[in-house]
Amino acid sequence: MPLVNAIASVEVPKASAGHTRTILARRLADIVCLPSSRITPVERHMSGDLLVGILAQSPDELRKQCARRIAPLIDVAPGLLRFLTRDEIDVARIILENSEAVSDVQLVETARTATLDHRLVIARRKDLSELVCEALLAPGEPDVAAHVLNNRTAQLSQDALDHAIELSREYPSLCALLLKRTELRPAQGFTLFWWAGSPERAHVLTRFAVGREIMQDAAADIFTMMAEDDWQDPLVRKAMQFIERRQRNRAAIDKSVYSSLENAIDTALEIGLDASLVEEISYLSGIKPVTGAQIISDHGGEPLAVLCKSTGLKRGYLVKLWHALKRPVGTKENPDPGMLNIIKCYDSLSSNKAQTVLRYWNWALSSEMSADFKDEIRAPGGMNISSDMSTPERTAALVYGQWGDS
Repeated sequence: MPLVNAIASVEVPKASAGHTRTILARRLADIVCLPSSRITPVERHMSGDLLVGILAQSPDELRKQCARRIAPLIDVAPGLLRFLTRDEIDVARIILENSEAVSDVQLVETARTATLDHRLVIARRKDLSELVCEALLAPGEPDVAAHVLNNRTAQLSQDALDHAIELSREYPSLCALLLKRTELRPAQGFTLFWWAGSPERAHVLTRFAVGREIMQDAAADIFTMMAEDDWQDPLVRKAMQFIERRQRNRAAIDKSVYSSLENAIDTALEIGLDASLVEEISYLSGIKPVTGAQIISDHGGEPLAVLCKSTGLKRGYLVKLWHALKRPVGTKENPDPGMLNIIKCYDSLSSNKAQTVLRYWNWALSSEMSADFKDEIRAPGGMNISSDMSTPERTAALVYGQWGDS
């Protein structure tokens, strides 16, 4: 038998093959780890590619050893880093938790293509960029979202926040975490209000319910100008409706069979609330019926407090409206906790701040609520929420969409 064939026919013991592979992997890792002064980028990348080829067919322990060698380095072959960040989580965790060499691009790719466990590890990294946070939140995983929102060094874009707010509709525990973010805008806070718990609702009102004194002073003479133009400019009219001090609709009061908002509520207490009375109370309060229906049907009652305070109703009428809705009142000695909560909400707001909230809701919930849009967001399966939507479209889709009850 020729010598070459004889050598080829000798079966190398598996232990020797594994030992040789380990030695070669360590040698290649030594090369990859050399400082830039001793190795060119081309040599580093080639060595990294060879090392990846070996590691891909090697046991976990060898890949972990390599990951521990690579993790402290700043200059790592991109192919090797890409392989290790997408490896089994026990291997990838070593790199994802400790390596500063992983770029935002690699983190985004890993977040998009790897597992939930990978995303959970990435979500705890320091100084996450806006792009990485968007990639982490896009799949809609509540645990990942919670880690990102809890990460005080993470930078959240408005798109990332919108993803989290949409997810919070199904997982309300995220509301408290969202409200800790300084990036949260009033529009987002007033939207998540509708499914948040009582403590989070109080936080929204404390943080975002502001007066409009500066706007009112700046626009004081605009009312006269608009009256002279017979209020013909619709854009200015909408803006001035938000700014003006008066909340009740005087024209609706003059036409109403009840003559006042108080009489309408007294009637509701006497005969009960039906759709026509809800519509009447809405018009008298200066809001659209769709907004009024959302407020009156709300599970918690805080929006009722906002409605009553903004329209100048006394506290007793808030209790009457609560009673007309057949909500528990309790006794004088032991009043119902829910009723006490809305009274506390009522007392905590000034009329001007309450009007700001009510008018914002009315604009956000009703300005885009055409019949076609309403049918679209309530179609089976709901509507896809996109970044191209306007604020009122997004708010209405979230509040009235596939989860909506009103």
